[in-house]
Amino acid sequence: MIVKELRVVYDEAAIDRRLNELAEQINHDYAEEELVVVCVLKGAFMFFSDLVKRITVQPEVDFVRCASYGKGTSSTKTISFTKDLEVSIEGKHVLVVEDIVDTGHTMAFLVRQLEARGARSISIAAIVDKFERREVDVTVRYPGFTLQKGFIVGYGMDYAEKYRELGAIYEAIVE
Repeated sequence: MIVKELRVVYDEAAIDRRLNELAEQINHDYAEEELVVVCVLKGAFMFFSDLVKRITVQPEVDFVRCASYGKGTSSTKTISFTKDLEVSIEGKHVLVVEDIVDTGHTMAFLVRQLEARGARSISIAAIVDKFERREVDVTVRYPGFTLQKGFIVGYGMDYAEKYRELGAIYEAIVE
């Protein structure tokens, strides 16, 4: 497949406004609580960085990497866990920061892993929530934007490892 066109779905100003709203809600929800914010690499790195700068509850931060997308545009149900947490989450609130929650398989896998480690609570923030494509029961507590269709890139999200560096979110028109 070849990307023929990129169409702006959410520009940088819209993303910035939404980040401020999400951070305000997170700061309220976790005031005076122990919070660990976990970035799901690679796709969430921009969202994570921009969001955590706005979180004022002094969270611990860590990173995991789960692979469910290959070099194409569709999700697989096989999840590989390629980078693990380095901090203890036992008894702590955990906020998982993801780029996009689509079918939900990756998030369901990750939530099970975190529950087994004794997290006090687990919430998910995703810059894009495609809840209508959900195949498993996963709730995004802090959705940036919701989309029903389209393959998106930019703001950390990729197509065959390209377009992550773009500051806005685009629909990739492929053929």
